[in-house]
Amino acid sequence: VQLQASGGGLVQAGDSLRLSCAASGPGRTFSSSVMAWFRQAPGKVREFVAAIRWGVGNTYYADSVKGRFTISRVSSENMVYLQMNGLKPEDTAAYYCARSLTGLSYAVKDYTYWGQGTLVTVSS
Repeated sequence: VQLQASGGGLVQAGDSLRLSCAASGPGRTFSSSVMAWFRQAPGKVREFVAAIRWGVGNTYYADSVKGRFTISRVSSENMVYLQMNGLKPEDTAAYYCARSLTGLSYAVKDYTYWGQGTLVTVSS
């Protein structure tokens, strides 16, 4: 299983950005998995941002991004997206996509597969 994240960049406060995550792996296991985005700011622990149940599409968000970020997936393309609107300087972090095979969780330890980080920098 491989996850490839992309789409980070340098933006100004209030701007929007869309992150992408290309997922590959055994197709028959995808429907029961959960895909998520985490982020890690310099000097801080990695934190949950958003998740989506691959099969039914239910979504979950951290309070800090609720109403501004939207997670989505395109099943036919094995792609997961994170649309980020109204970006704030405190959103600056490396963003990681991850896959859990054991259901929804907000904990880093419960995600088995990780992509490389894509850096988002929001200037004030």
